[in-house]
Amino acid sequence: MTVPDFQSIMLPLLKIAEDGQEHSGHEALEKLANYFELTDDDINELLPSGKQSKFYNRIGWARTYLIKSKLLEIPRRSYFSITPRGKDVLRSNPSRIDMNYLKRFPEYIEFKEKENDKEDKKKIEIIKENTPEENLELSYQEIRDNLALDVLENVMGCSPAFFERLVVELLVEMGYGGSRREAARAVGQTGDEGIDGIIDGIIDEDRLGLDTIYIQAKKWANSVGRPEIQKFVGALAGKRARKGIFITTSSFSSEAARYVTEIDSKVILIDGKKLAGLMIDYNVGVTEVTSYKLKRIDSDYFIT
Repeated sequence: MTVPDFQSIMLPLLKIAEDGQEHSGHEALEKLANYFELTDDDINELLPSGKQSKFYNRIGWARTYLIKSKLLEIPRRSYFSITPRGKDVLRSNPSRIDMNYLKRFPEYIEFKEKENDKEDKKKIEIIKENTPEENLELSYQEIRDNLALDVLENVMGCSPAFFERLVVELLVEMGYGGSRREAARAVGQTGDEGIDGIIDGIIDEDRLGLDTIYIQAKKWANSVGRPEIQKFVGALAGKRARKGIFITTSSFSSEAARYVTEIDSKVILIDGKKLAGLMIDYNVGVTEVTSYKLKRIDSDYFIT
């Protein structure tokens, strides 16, 4: 049998989690390979890039859509489990779960940002009018947006201790704090080992330690309001820092965002969306699958 499309994988993948236990991606691959009676050649068939298994890639997309539809969830990094909604779906005994089936769930609609038929046709016409390079850019941005959502979903599922390591690694990759060991000593100063998902500390802005930045990161689901930012700004002086970075996995209220523009201290707010984008930009928690290089004619070469 050839490798099934990702929509055909959705229902069997959901059934793997029917027992209510946590399951890893590797376990899912083995069970689905047996279910679809795939050969080793089928399992090892690569995408055109030659860097990833086509079957594993399609399992990943099937899982993503089930998670966005709240049929599956990520209890911890690299694992998935069924949700109450997922159990309800299986009890209804569907013959197939695909993208059309998932349209009944508002979370899926929001994720896909589906437009009405007229807008879809208009979008198709725009794509036809675009150059190939423009369409490539649009496709790249769509893939990046989906990856950012997956990154943030995994961050929310990680432990407080892992979240602290993630923040430290990202700051170091961005050029702050010197080495990972130095940054970890500086940032991990709460004394509670991040039990509440809160990281608090100071970090060098540059490798020479000419200036320091106060860091606070909160693995929260609720929006961060102005009072939290006011407390953060008040703590800057106590940390002997003139600059601050406040990171959250959720979002900031409009009042909080406006407040930091009205104060003398330099405070940067990084919400969940921006955090995921920075992780992608600095290769933290993501890995490059493939790359494409656009080339043009070298006119000078053909001058005789």
